[in-house]
Amino acid sequence: MKKILIHGCVFAIILLMTYGAVQNPFSSQYIGQLKEEALPVAKMTDSLYEEIKDRAPEYEQPAIDAKIDRVWKAIPGYNGLEVDVESSYNRMKQEGRFDERYLVFRETKPSVHLDDLPPSPVFRGNPEKPMVTLLVNVAWGNEHLPTMLKTMNKYDVKSTFFLDGSWVKKHPQLATMIVEEGHEIGNHAYSHPDMQRLTRERMDEEIVQTNEVIKATIEVTPKWFAPPSGSYNDLVVQRAAEHGMRMIMWSVDTIDWRNPDPNEMVDRVLSKVHPGAMILMHPTESSAAGLENLIRGIQDRGLHIGTVSDLMDESRINAGVTP
Repeated sequence: MKKILIHGCVFAIILLMTYGAVQNPFSSQYIGQLKEEALPVAKMTDSLYEEIKDRAPEYEQPAIDAKIDRVWKAIPGYNGLEVDVESSYNRMKQEGRFDERYLVFRETKPSVHLDDLPPSPVFRGNPEKPMVTLLVNVAWGNEHLPTMLKTMNKYDVKSTFFLDGSWVKKHPQLATMIVEEGHEIGNHAYSHPDMQRLTRERMDEEIVQTNEVIKATIEVTPKWFAPPSGSYNDLVVQRAAEHGMRMIMWSVDTIDWRNPDPNEMVDRVLSKVHPGAMILMHPTESSAAGLENLIRGIQDRGLHIGTVSDLMDESRINAGVTP
């Protein structure tokens, strides 16, 4: 009897020691670490994981650096794409076979960004980005603005309106309406001058006064400057940059100030539209009448419409499979 009792005590002690060793935090950590280390090893020997890794370069798109082009001047960069092998594997492993529909991508950044470039006008976005922007210069044409805003709202289109400072001062309600509709606001100088003919002091006055009245009226500080009539020289570009703005030009012109037939105007613009296009317009009768067909025509070509900031942004429109 005594011998049985001793054996039972010894067994109980061994059992407690074994349980304590397993529950020891250091032992648990060690076991967990072994499990974690085993997972990558298992994946490395998994043929599906290896196939995803081997085929990943087929789907990669290199990032494009921003640059100064001889013709188009400053052109923004555009993000690249690379396959997220780990996430792609996790999506495909249940079926156990490679399926490009389940590839997961992440964007890669360019080495050179628009802000890295010296002051230079922008005539277009990156040609690899399937987006265009509508530039609406406003110094007159009040009667056509509500129609244009209504059309843009119907198609959920956001544009950049470059406002003349003296116009904002006279029509604060219209300026407020534009920004409340979610559109971007740019600086279009104060009195619609020929900017390249001004002295440095007058350039600064036109730019600063407009920024001040826009800020006071709608609490927005513009970061894009569009010179009236597209008139500029290097000094205008530099003065805009000195006040925190990059200068915006255009690559497609509606020439709506000549009051063309709306359908003819739309057909001509659509024949010239391209990825990265910056389309100049004004609040005219022709643009108000033709805007809906213009928007539909652009979208039918697979192009998105965004603000200047959207177009200048390096983010990709879609991060899907792009073989």
